[in-house]
Amino acid sequence: MAITITKENFKEVVLKSDKPVLVDFWATWCRPCQMQGPIVDQLASDVKGLAVVAKLNVDDQQELAAEYKVMSIPTLVVFKNGKIVDHAVGVHSKEDLRKMLGV
Repeated sequence: MAITITKENFKEVVLKSDKPVLVDFWATWCRPCQMQGPIVDQLASDVKGLAVVAKLNVDDQQELAAEYKVMSIPTLVVFKNGKIVDHAVGVHSKEDLRKMLGV
């Protein structure tokens, strides 16, 4: 399962990670997000120990969504060393997400 991101744990889990981090910006009412969710959870199991996979609910964490200029969901953002290195909008395969993470 992917880690749930909040403003309280964002810095520690995402920005300070020594591994690449994929953050799935999503919402419960978003159909494409419902399709992407299980793929993200599978990826989290597949890359455990190699990368961090997390989910951020944009309705619950509006400040973070605004800070990272998330306009459409699902938005998938990859961080390395606290910096954004890749992002994608829409539903993507597990293989595509793994390539984005570089693992």
